[in-house]
Order: sequence, then structure tokens, then C-alpha cells
Amino acid sequence: MSDERITQLEMQTAHQTRILEELNDVVTQHGREIDILTRRLRVVMERLAEHDLATGDTAPGADQKPPHW
Repeated sequence: MSDERITQLEMQTAHQTRILEELNDVVTQHGREIDILTRRLRVVMERLAEHDLATGDTAPGADQKPPHW
């Protein structure tokens, strides 16, 4: 293999490694954001369930059909 070809392959490998590291950072950040949003959604759903119980609603808000149905 020629020196030029080896250099090209090394450059390509370095570029791909950098791209993979950047993608990993993005995926990791998205995972953190999903965890935060999941916790927030859980709190909202718990509050909605508590509200439904306090007001005497028989079905949780998420399960109720809209009035026009």
C-alpha cells in the first residue's frame, strides 16, 4: 500500500472517530433530556390523577374522550 493511501485512510479514520464522538455526545445529551422530560411528565400525570380523584372524575383525564365524540 502506498504512503499516500495510508495517509488517506488515517485521515478518514480520524474524521470518522471525531464524528462518532460528536454523535455520542448528542445521543448522551438527548438521553438526559428524555430522562428529565419523563420525570416531568410523571409528575404532571400524578397531579392530574390526584385532581381527578379530588374532583370525583371516574376516568383519568388522559382516558376521557373529548366532549364532541
